[in-house]
Amino acid sequence: PKADPTTTTYTPRPEWYFFYLFELLRVIKPPALVPVATIGIPTICMVLLLLLPFYDRGPERVPWKRPIATITGIMVIIAMAYLTFLGATAGSPTEIELETAPQYEKGKAIVAESGCLACHSIGENGAHGGLGPDLTDIGSKIPKEAIKQSVTIGPGIMPSFQGLGEQNLNAVADYLASLDGEE
Repeated sequence: PKADPTTTTYTPRPEWYFFYLFELLRVIKPPALVPVATIGIPTICMVLLLLLPFYDRGPERVPWKRPIATITGIMVIIAMAYLTFLGATAGSPTEIELETAPQYEKGKAIVAESGCLACHSIGENGAHGGLGPDLTDIGSKIPKEAIKQSVTIGPGIMPSFQGLGEQNLNAVADYLASLDGEE
């Protein structure tokens, strides 16, 4: 199949050698700190590595006689390996990890597959600070019928999901109405 550049349901994932940065972005949530995670931390590490011959002028070259440098190097490698492992084993970006009652699983699956998490967040998943509001406790703020109307019409810049069909719209509205912010 041909690639569709207009799709909103696809969340790109990096190649394996960038998984540690990808996971670092999951750890550092506030959008204001994203440049620190993507530019600042790698730049600081590279500068420290380039300046290593200038600030470590000790005569010893055997690793066990240089515990600070050895431990620091090992810790960096372990941190990168751990973050790479987390990135490689991470679930689907469209997966919603909140516990859900069995009757709401269909609506949860539709929300995950329809691209809602590209703009909204639910629990730890989705676009934190994205275009749309956080839906984690939407059920305690808005009644089910208002949720269904919003999903159907698509207020503001939100697209309409009327094409989902009545049964799927009801499943989505039931699921979102069940979200009250409590686990």
